[in-house]
Amino acid sequence: MIVLDTNIIISALIKDSITRKIIIESSLKFVYPEMSFYEILKYKPYILRKSGYNIKEFEIILFKIFEYITLIPLEVIKSKLQKAKDIMEKIDINDIVFVATALAVNNPIIWSDDSDFDKQQTIKILKTRDMIKLFEKQ
Repeated sequence: MIVLDTNIIISALIKDSITRKIIIESSLKFVYPEMSFYEILKYKPYILRKSGYNIKEFEIILFKIFEYITLIPLEVIKSKLQKAKDIMEKIDINDIVFVATALAVNNPIIWSDDSDFDKQQTIKILKTRDMIKLFEKQ
């Protein structure tokens, strides 16, 4: 399973790009921490402005993308939050939930273009360029 960072989902929402195509068309399994869903909604005005979508179009695309992403409830990641905090506390405290999610699922990998994740050594990080290579091999 591959944990998606919020920046990847926002990228997929803004335009019909390779990022969206990988999420929707690949056979890879994607997960996202349920408690971070508010973060996507927080960026809704930014996404609407950058994409040119109206609210209805935004909602259609959001729901379409999340057909291919499993939301991981807090109860599943709760036991991993302290370990994630130990890993990310001095790097970026906002990324703890993504590391905890990765620790809670089998085969922990995070897809993110955020360089803060590169500063830790516990979870494998894939950039969009890595995901494109994986997608092309399918």
